[in-house]
Amino acid sequence: MSLKVIGTGLGRTGTLSLKAALEQLGFGPCYHMTEVFPRPQHVSEWAKAARGEPIDWDKLYEGFAATVDWPSTHFWRDLTRKYPDAKVIHSEREPELWWKSFSQTIQEGIAGEAPPPMRDWHDMVKLIITDQTFGGDMSKENVLKVYNAHNAEVKRTIPAAQRLDFDPQQGWAPLCKFLGVPVPAADFPKTNSTAEFRARLEARRH
Repeated sequence: MSLKVIGTGLGRTGTLSLKAALEQLGFGPCYHMTEVFPRPQHVSEWAKAARGEPIDWDKLYEGFAATVDWPSTHFWRDLTRKYPDAKVIHSEREPELWWKSFSQTIQEGIAGEAPPPMRDWHDMVKLIITDQTFGGDMSKENVLKVYNAHNAEVKRTIPAAQRLDFDPQQGWAPLCKFLGVPVPAADFPKTNSTAEFRARLEARRH
């Protein structure tokens, strides 16, 4: 199965809600950081990708029709070249709102040491997010600079006809129009609040 949808938005841009929405629309299963935890063998594959080693993307995404969120979004250039027919959804939020969410969730989650069961995952995530995405500088000024530069680079690189710039607050209409599917009767999914993120991370630490 080739990827039909590639999400290029960084984490905390509504990616878990977007995952749920894509799956409701028939573009699933959708890969997300939450899919790494039940697949510990994927941790070493992502670490290899971060080191620039060759990756069998088809094998890694076997059974998945879409992908959003880190770690995938870090490799958006490789993925859009590998799957040129995939539609690209670029999720984003107003920068200050995004920073508030990111700093209280992902940034907190990868700071410091991890308990032994999470160490390999933590090292992989720190390599991809802290070191490679943000160059080791997790200050607000640098993180927002990188966030804005990432958004601009995606828009410069991916043709507008192939890309949807999407804020999950917009709901179903632009997403369904872009994907060519009917709007569901159910409300657009809204999940993974800051409190939910923290609770889920804390549960995995034990």
